[in-house]
Amino acid sequence: MLEVDIKPVGDAALHVVVGDRIDREVVSRVWSLARAIERAGGGAFSDIVPAYASVLVRYDPLRVDQAIAMALVRGAAENASESSNANARKVTIVVRFGGEWGVDFETAAHELGMREARFRDAFCKPDYRVAFLGFLAGFPYLLGLPPALALPRLATPRPRVPAGSVGVAALQCGIYPRQSPGGWRLLGRTLAPLFDASLPAPALLAPGDVVRFEPASSIEETARVEITDGAA
Repeated sequence: MLEVDIKPVGDAALHVVVGDRIDREVVSRVWSLARAIERAGGGAFSDIVPAYASVLVRYDPLRVDQAIAMALVRGAAENASESSNANARKVTIVVRFGGEWGVDFETAAHELGMREARFRDAFCKPDYRVAFLGFLAGFPYLLGLPPALALPRLATPRPRVPAGSVGVAALQCGIYPRQSPGGWRLLGRTLAPLFDASLPAPALLAPGDVVRFEPASSIEETARVEITDGAA
């Protein structure tokens, strides 16, 4: 059973809070709750959107009464388990670091008092987990950046960040799926498509996926992505 705080958002959505911090334990509860709500809804909900510590549940008020929607969510929270999503997909993304591919890489390494090779290896060492997608379609918010590599956002966001840029801000890590403004520190870039609306599953990554970054040995390699089904 998960303890939740449910509040209406207008007349067509519910905001379901399960925690008050950004970490893997809370995110794991969010994933569990989102799956439980999907099972309990029986088609009553039009969209279920996980975030770091909450889930937004949308419904059609012409088809579902708010009180019923809240009761379904409470029932889902009572039946949710705090599983760790052990069967998550494993996704390896190849990144070219530094230079024009990651314009903040060298200065970030200097700020952290690291040689560039050590900084790159330290960044690529952990397993990252996709907490949720947001900001842009297909933009993954990744948990797992070591605290020793935390860097503040830029004081002034850039008007244009290239598609595929891998950035960090505080303890967050993310990948820009298309060119957009952005204030995160840019360490490198992948040429792998993060979002393609023409595909049945448009986003490359999904909440719960395990992401590993691998340094590219050539420009051609930066388009390589390896995906392993966690259930395999």
